[in-house]
Amino acid sequence: MSQQKPFSPSTHPFVFSLEATDGDARAGYFSTPHGLIPTPLFAPVGTQATVKSLTPAHLVDLDARLILANTYHLYLRPGSSLVSEMGGLHTFMAWDRPILTDSGGFQVFSLAKTRRITEEGVQFKSHIDGSTHQITPERSIEIQEDLGADIIMAFDECAEPHDREYNEHALLRTHAWAERCQRHKKRPDQALFGIVQGGVFPDLRQSSAEFLTAMDLPGYAIGGLSVGESKTEMYDTITTVNKILPGNKPRYLMGVGTPEDLIHGIMRGVDIFDCVLPTRLARHQAAMTLSGRKNLMNAVYSHDQDPIDPQCGCYTCRHFSQAYLRHLIIAKEMLAATLLSIHNIHTLLELTRACRLAIVEGRFAHYAETILANLSQPSVEMKTR
Repeated sequence: MSQQKPFSPSTHPFVFSLEATDGDARAGYFSTPHGLIPTPLFAPVGTQATVKSLTPAHLVDLDARLILANTYHLYLRPGSSLVSEMGGLHTFMAWDRPILTDSGGFQVFSLAKTRRITEEGVQFKSHIDGSTHQITPERSIEIQEDLGADIIMAFDECAEPHDREYNEHALLRTHAWAERCQRHKKRPDQALFGIVQGGVFPDLRQSSAEFLTAMDLPGYAIGGLSVGESKTEMYDTITTVNKILPGNKPRYLMGVGTPEDLIHGIMRGVDIFDCVLPTRLARHQAAMTLSGRKNLMNAVYSHDQDPIDPQCGCYTCRHFSQAYLRHLIIAKEMLAATLLSIHNIHTLLELTRACRLAIVEGRFAHYAETILANLSQPSVEMKTR
């Protein structure tokens, strides 16, 4: 375990400072115009400038330090120019802490049947009304500058992870687009992160990490994971990439959010995570715990006076029984999604905070081993039957 000098916030934005390391795990701070981001950290996803079913006050109570908004969706509706006119995302959604916007590349990847990719950019049809649009690297930067997030992403191409030939071509585009994004960026109050791609192929990932590192960007993301590869392939890719990315810049693993994956990412040197999983599970009656997931639709909970997790300190677990939560679900009350989202996000935020403390105190390896062993046990629902 290596202890660094105490962090002192800089008047210059976008400084990453390590507080401590424990193996490859890191605890640090990333400074932004809207506040410090302590790492490792989980960022709830607010796709349409809102974290589904929650208010900004809920997120402040949860002490979320960073949230993500989606460039593709906000470009289509309400339009980035309108967001800019309303004072940018922070004012528009009444959130005064840091915001990250993705580039729109992953959403375009998911529109495989309606997209057309060229060296210039991507043409696609809106999922809302079928209208035709084109996003280039330059346009992606313009949209994100309109939105006004603290951290913005270079436009990239997320390819199917096992197609070697396609990944080779997509990687060349991703690198060329990153350079175009860097040249086109104008706002000094936004940090541009590059996105490492290359599928599950170690040599392509190495080439991508080396190329982007040479651009000397404020931070780096690992993209193209959790899209169909195995867990082993994901973890091996993270290890490969983080051996190359600079140690004095934050590392962001995109779209990954199970407790198990957070632990494995942190032990391999990841600093920032985001995922829609906690709120998506909440809308499907599922609660996340460090002993597995619970489906609160199950009849076993209909008379259960216990909270989701007796060890959890979130608002939901402090006030409500599983029987009440199941009642809300059966009655199709909106409050069910809110209370489950509060719990699920709290679970991931607390997990990363606990990891951070364990790194600082030099006991992360033992902590990670304990959590992973607990998660590998039979699910809590199986134990009750």
